[in-house]
Amino acid sequence: MIPKTERNTVNFRRITPEDQKAYETLLFSEPRRGCEFTFANLYLWGRQQIAFTEQGALLFSQFNRRTVSPYPLGENKKELLDAIIEDAAARGIPCRITGLSEDNIRTVEALYPNRFRFHCDEGSFDYVYAIDDLADLKGKNYQKKRNHLRRFEESYPGYEIRPITKAILPKVREMLNDWYTERLEADPHADLHMEKAALERAFSHFDELSLDGIVLLHENKLLAFTLGSRLSNDTFDVQFEKACSDIQGAYAAINREFARYIREKYPEIRFLDREEDMGLEGLRKAKKSYYPHHMIEKCWACLLEDGYDY
Repeated sequence: MIPKTERNTVNFRRITPEDQKAYETLLFSEPRRGCEFTFANLYLWGRQQIAFTEQGALLFSQFNRRTVSPYPLGENKKELLDAIIEDAAARGIPCRITGLSEDNIRTVEALYPNRFRFHCDEGSFDYVYAIDDLADLKGKNYQKKRNHLRRFEESYPGYEIRPITKAILPKVREMLNDWYTERLEADPHADLHMEKAALERAFSHFDELSLDGIVLLHENKLLAFTLGSRLSNDTFDVQFEKACSDIQGAYAAINREFARYIREKYPEIRFLDREEDMGLEGLRKAKKSYYPHHMIEKCWACLLEDGYDY
């Protein structure tokens, strides 16, 4: 434990739905950020805390049982970063700043020369796709995807796509119950608790959080669903996506239909952020097979005087 100091701590508090407007005003004015900065993700996962200041917004969180401070939102980065450093010292905890892009790293290094060490993990990088690529699947690169979808359409002719509403949530919950039961039977030690809790919270606050999503139905059976929220003025984050494991092509279908749905409903959206691969080789292969437009690199900054710990 790092000795506490007499400095003041930041007055963090739990995030509430009422914070969304003020938070997103700051977020949408920033350069590109990773998926963990969406308001919905902050609210749904774990016990995230926030503090609004005259300069912007500070966040306080946990990652892998470590306390962390996501890179702050606001124009005066020096004052905001000073507050993060002082807060960590006052609490007697290491100063770890997460979610930094290459530009953010250059900013921190310019403001605090040789005081931080940086670490980047490819497994945490976001895969971001041009929405037209996922909606249309044109060209040679997507030939296999089109063949896969053709077989799905032949097996499930006349399938329906409906927006997620409170009326259809019981069907979504029923499908999810089966999905989690199958996964836990296959791997009794799988850690699915946080995801289940985040999804249930999403359903309970669906309208408050401005979430949007669709379900894929065939003969009144729910085959798949997806759910997400806006990350920036031109990017929509795909936060949850599930499909029945015995329905070949359901994931490909919900992926394409959601891109079409978002493109039609929000014509200003140019990109879909489909989040990280978490270092899982199978997930990485699947995400690369859709040919991302770009990746969002995300790194850590750790204050050297605390001892390097990421």
